[in-house]
Amino acid sequence: MEKTFFHRSPQPIVPNKTKAISKPSTSSFASQLDKAVQHVPHIQISKHAMVRMEQRGISISQQTWEKIGSKINEAKSKGVGDSLVILKDAALIVSAKNKTVITALDRDEAHSQIFTNINGTILIDS
Repeated sequence: MEKTFFHRSPQPIVPNKTKAISKPSTSSFASQLDKAVQHVPHIQISKHAMVRMEQRGISISQQTWEKIGSKINEAKSKGVGDSLVILKDAALIVSAKNKTVITALDRDEAHSQIFTNINGTILIDS
């Protein structure tokens, strides 16, 4: 028995004129970087840390929180998991992975403590 093959004739490719062709972005790397830097990461405060801050009278300004946030991002990019953040009046244990303050101590109390299970330290003078 003889086999029969049917071949389709090629169809011309016609561009679809209803779709808009997207052009590559003309913004520079510097402007994209500026946009990214403007969004300071939000840092969460655990319930435990919030209670400790209230008990110990620890108050941190918005400007200092922004510095902490940017340093935590930097630490995370370098592979830091949990970090000790030392401020002028306080010390915080912060999870860079979760961007969460785990606990807070005032500087006098932190002076006599041994901190374990951290793999980074951030010093902020303001």
